[in-house]
Amino acid sequence: MLGEKYFQLDMSYWGRSRRLVIQILCIWALVAYGLPALVMETNKMNYLGFPLGYYNCAQVIPMFFGALLLIFNHVQEGIEADQMDGKPMVEAASSAALNAVLMKVYVAYTGGFISFVLFLGFLEAVGVPDQAIGILFVIFTLGMYAAIGIASRTSKSDDFYVAGRNVPPIFNGMATAADWMSGASFVGMAGTLYALGYDGLAYITGWTGGYVLVSTVIAPYLRRFGSFTVPEFIASRYQGTVQLPGGKVVEVSGVARFLATIVLLSCSFTYLTAQVYSTGVIVSRFIGIQFEVAVFSGLIGVLFCSLLGGMRAVTYTQVAQYVILIIAYTVPAICMSTTQDDGFNKNNPVEFLVYGGTLQAIALREKEMVLLGLASKVTPYLEPKWRRVDFFALTFCLMVGTASLPHVLMRYFTTPSVRAARRSVTWSLAFILVLYMTAPAYAAFAKLEVYTKVIGQPLSVLPQWVFTYGKIGLTSVCGKAVTSVNEAVEACAQATGGDYLLKLKDLKISKDAMVIATPEIAGLPYTIAGLVSAGGLAASLSTADGLLLAISNALSHDIYFRLIDDKASIQKRLFISRVLLVVIALMAAGTAASKPADILSMVAWAFSLAASGNFPALVLGIWWRRANAQGAIAGIICGWGLTLTYLLGTVYGGWELWGGISNVAAAMFGLPVGFAANIIVSLLTAPPPDNVLAMVDSLRDFKVTGEDLTAEELEDIKEKEEALARTQARQVSNTAGVTAEATAEATAEVTAEASI
Repeated sequence: MLGEKYFQLDMSYWGRSRRLVIQILCIWALVAYGLPALVMETNKMNYLGFPLGYYNCAQVIPMFFGALLLIFNHVQEGIEADQMDGKPMVEAASSAALNAVLMKVYVAYTGGFISFVLFLGFLEAVGVPDQAIGILFVIFTLGMYAAIGIASRTSKSDDFYVAGRNVPPIFNGMATAADWMSGASFVGMAGTLYALGYDGLAYITGWTGGYVLVSTVIAPYLRRFGSFTVPEFIASRYQGTVQLPGGKVVEVSGVARFLATIVLLSCSFTYLTAQVYSTGVIVSRFIGIQFEVAVFSGLIGVLFCSLLGGMRAVTYTQVAQYVILIIAYTVPAICMSTTQDDGFNKNNPVEFLVYGGTLQAIALREKEMVLLGLASKVTPYLEPKWRRVDFFALTFCLMVGTASLPHVLMRYFTTPSVRAARRSVTWSLAFILVLYMTAPAYAAFAKLEVYTKVIGQPLSVLPQWVFTYGKIGLTSVCGKAVTSVNEAVEACAQATGGDYLLKLKDLKISKDAMVIATPEIAGLPYTIAGLVSAGGLAASLSTADGLLLAISNALSHDIYFRLIDDKASIQKRLFISRVLLVVIALMAAGTAASKPADILSMVAWAFSLAASGNFPALVLGIWWRRANAQGAIAGIICGWGLTLTYLLGTVYGGWELWGGISNVAAAMFGLPVGFAANIIVSLLTAPPPDNVLAMVDSLRDFKVTGEDLTAEELEDIKEKEEALARTQARQVSNTAGVTAEATAEATAEVTAEASI
C-alpha cells in the first residue's frame, strides 16, 4: 500500500546513517540555542554558587557536545558493525604500532618539560633575573619545535601533505586541538570573557558546537574521498562542462578549484595574521624587544617545522605544543583556584567547579564600586548585554565556520580510516574542552583581582604589571600607556599619586594581554608567568604551522600542479610549496606588525569567510546529489563575495551595520545567499555527470577502511591521480570541445582505491 511504502524506513547503511545525523543535529540545535535563550530566567537559580544560566553556557553546553559525539560514534560504529555481520573492523597494524611508540615518546617529553619548569622555578628562587627566565622559556620552546621539524623532515608527498595518513586518533586529536587553540583561544578567549562577561560565552558555545558539525556532516566523507586539500575535493566533486558563446565547451572544475583556493587564502591568511600578531605580543613582553621585531623572530620556529617536514613535522610538533599550552593554561588557574574560599569550596584545585563564589564576589564588588564613587555605572558581568539575535548569530557563524576551516578539515585527512577520523574529532573536542572549561574561571579570577586590588587604590601603589604592560601598549591609565607612577600621576592630572584613587574608567587592559598578565596580576611566581608565555607561544605557533601549510599546499598543489604545470615532479612541487611558505610567512608578519585589529576579531572574520565560501559547497556536495559545478561556482561567488563586501564595508568603509549584526557574524548574510545561489543555479542547469554521481554515492557507501596499503598500491594510486590531473588540465585549456569518459574512469578508480 502507498501508506506502508511512505512510512517504511530506509534501513540501508546510508539511510540509517542519515537518520542518525538528523537526530544528533536536532538535539545539538535544541541545546545550543535553547539553554542560552533561557539565561535571564535560569540565572535566578544557583548551582554550587553559580548562576545557572551562566554555568549552562560556560560548562554544561560544551560538555554536552562532547557527550553527544561519544553517542554518535557509538551508534554509527554499531551501524557499520551490522554491515560487517558482527565482525570487528581491523585498523592498520602500522597505526597501532605508531600509537604505542608515540605514547612512550610524549609521556617522556611531558616529564621532561615539567622538570624544565621546576628547574626554572629553582633558578628564580636563587635570584636569576626574571627576563632571563622568560628568554629561557622562549628559546626552549622554539628550539624544541625546530628540533622536531628537523627530525621529521621528509621528501615524500604523502608525508608532506597528509602525514602518511597513519596518525592515530588520539594524537591527531591533540594535534588538532593545538592547531585549533590558537592565539585567539589562548591569548584572547579569557580576555574576551573578562571584557564581555556572559556575552563572551558565545565564542565557547560556537567553537565547541562546531565540532559536532565537523564529525557528523563533513570530516568522515572528506576522509573517505582521500584528497590532499579541500579545494581538491571541491574540484573533483564539481566537475562539469559549460558551452560558451560560439559553441565552445570548457571544463569548469578548474574554476571551482580556483575559487575554493581563493576562499582558503582569504580565511587562512586572516587567521594566520592573528597568530603572528599574538606571537609578537608574547615575545615582545618576555624578551623585551620591539613588537615589530618580535613578530618576525617568532616565525623562525614555524618555518623550521613547516619547511622541513610539512604535515608530518607539523603534526608531531603540534602534539608537543598541546602539552605545553595546556599545562601553561591550567597551572595558573589551579594556583588561583586553591586560594578561593567562597563558602562552597576551599582550597579546591578543580577550577571550573570553584569560580561560582568568585562570580558572586564580582557582582557584589560591582555594586560596591558604584556606591563608593569608583564607577558611575557598571554593566553586570553575569547578564547579557547583546541582543539575543546577536549572541545567536555569532554562535551560529562560529559553529559553521569551524566546520569550514581548511586547516582544521585537512587534519582529518591524516587519519588511517573513516572511523579513525570520527574518533579523532571526538578526541579533538575533548582536548579543546580542557582549555575552554578553564577560560571562564581564568577570566573571573582576574576580574576579581583587578576590581579589588587595583580599582580604588592610590596611584602611588599601583602594581608593577600595570607599567610593565604599559611599555608595550597593552594597558593604559587615564588614557595613556604609562610606565611609572609619575607618568600615571601626570596622565590623571593629579598633584601627587597618593591623593587620587584609581577609578574603573581610568584603567584599560587589552583583551590580548589578560592571559599573559594574569599570573602577575594574581602575584604568582614569575616562573608561572614565563610558563604562560611558553604556552601562548605554543598556541600561536601551532596554529600558524597549520595555516601556513594549508595555504602553501593549496597554492602549490591546487594552483601550480593542477592548473599550471601538471607534469611537475614531486620534488619540484615540494620546492614550490616551501618557497611559498616563506613568502606567505613574511607577508603575514608584515601585516601583523601594523596591528590591524584585536586577535579575536580577526579570527572571527576568518570564520565568517570560511563559512560563507566553503560550507555550502561542502555540505551540498556531500548531501545533495543534484548540486553541480555551476551551482557551486555561483554559491561561492555570491556567498563569499557578500560576506567579504560586508566585512570591508563595515570595518574600513564606514558602513552602518545591517540590522545591527556585527561584522564578526558577517556570514549571517553570505551563508544563506551562498546556499540559495548554489541550489537555484544547480536546478536551472544540467545535473552533474554520471561519474560525479557515482563518486557521491561512493562517499555514502560503507567501505572497510584502515587496512594497510602496499608501496606498490600507493604508487599506483599516485600515478592514477597525476594522470587524472593532467587530463583535467588539458580540458581546462582546450576550448575546442571536451569528452569526459577517460576522466570519469580515472576519477572512479582513484576515488575507490584512495578511500580503502
